[in-house]
Amino acid sequence: MFTLLKQEGRARRGTFETVHGTIQTPVFMNVGTCATIKGGISSMDLEEVKCQVELSNTYHLHLRPGDQIVRAHGGLHKFMNWSHPILTDSGGFQVFSLSKLRKITEEGVKFASHIDGRRIFMGPEESMQIQSNLASTIAMAFDECIENPAKYDYTRRSCARTVRWLHRSKAELDRLNSLPDTINPHQMLFGINQGSTYEDIRIEHMQEIAELNLNGYAIGGLAVGEEAEEMYRIISAVEPFMPKDKPRYLMGVGTPCNILEAVHLGVDFFDCVMPSRNGRHGNLFTWHGKINIMNEKYINDTRPIDESCNCPACRHYSRGYIRHLLKAQEMLGMRLAVLHNLYFYNDLMQKIRDALDGGYFESFYQKYHILLGERSQL
Repeated sequence: MFTLLKQEGRARRGTFETVHGTIQTPVFMNVGTCATIKGGISSMDLEEVKCQVELSNTYHLHLRPGDQIVRAHGGLHKFMNWSHPILTDSGGFQVFSLSKLRKITEEGVKFASHIDGRRIFMGPEESMQIQSNLASTIAMAFDECIENPAKYDYTRRSCARTVRWLHRSKAELDRLNSLPDTINPHQMLFGINQGSTYEDIRIEHMQEIAELNLNGYAIGGLAVGEEAEEMYRIISAVEPFMPKDKPRYLMGVGTPCNILEAVHLGVDFFDCVMPSRNGRHGNLFTWHGKINIMNEKYINDTRPIDESCNCPACRHYSRGYIRHLLKAQEMLGMRLAVLHNLYFYNDLMQKIRDALDGGYFESFYQKYHILLGERSQL
C-alpha cells in the first residue's frame, strides 16, 4: 500500500494507496474534529485548498451526534460529503486530556463526558467499533497518551498496556472488517508509538508494535509541552526502528518549521489544529514568515495576505479588508483567514514533495526551516 518513490537523506517521498484514493506523501491532514473544520469550511472548500486527507475525532463524534447516527448516514464520507481519505484518531488523547474524572484499567478507561458529565467506558474494542461505524479510511489504535514529563516506571507500564491494547484493537478491527454489513471493510489500522521522552522505552515499544505488520505507524505523545528539540531527539531516535515500507505519522504536529524538520527526519504524515486555530485569531502563515493581521499597520494595506499565494482569500481580498472583518467579528473574516492557512499548509507539503521529486529538498529545507517561524517584515 505504501510505495517509497524517492529518498533524500532521511526525507521520504512516497504514495499510500487506500480505498478512497492515493495519498501523496509527505502529507498534512486537515483537522475537522467534528466532521468539519472550524471556521465555516466546507468539504468543497477542502477541495479548493488542495486537502488530501481530512481527520476527524472519534471521541467527539461518539459523544455528538453519536457514531451510530453517522453510521445511519452511510459513514463519515457520506455524512460530510467528502470522497477522499479520512483518518480518525482513537479517542485516547481526548479521554486523557479532556476528562478530569477518569479511571484507567486493563480493560480500558471509564471517564466523564466533557459535554454533560455522563459516565462512558472506552477500550480498544469500543474505539474500533466506533471508528468502524464512522467508516474512516484509516483508524488509529487505542492507546494511552501520557503526560510529559512522566515517571520512567509508569511510562514503561503504560507502554506495555498500550501494546496489549494494540493487539486487541487489531483483533477487533479484523473482526469488524469481516462482517457483511460493515460500511468500509477495507478500513486500515495504524499503531501508535509511546514512551514519553525516554529513548530506550520509545525504541523498545516501536520494535514491539512493528512486529504486528500494521498499515502504518504513528509517533504519539509529543508536542504536548516539551521543547521542540526534545521532540526532534525522540523522532530521530525512533525513526530507524520504524518499518521502511510503511507510512510514518507524527501526531499533532505542528508549525511549518516543525513539519519541515520532521520531514527532514523521515516522517510522512502530519496533522495539527494550528492552521485553523491560528487563522481564527488572525495569525497567518506566509512564505516570508508569520503575520498578525490584527496589527494596526495593516489597516490600509491593499496587498493580499501573501502575494505569492493562490488561495481564495489572497486571490480576491486585501489584508486591510480581512483585518476589518476580523475586528468586526464577521464570520467571513475568520473563514478567509482559515482558508488561507489551510491552503498554505497544503501548498507547503506540495512544495516539499516537489523538492524531493526534484532532488533539492536539502536546499529547500535550509532556506525555509527557520524563516517560516519568524515574523514577516512585509
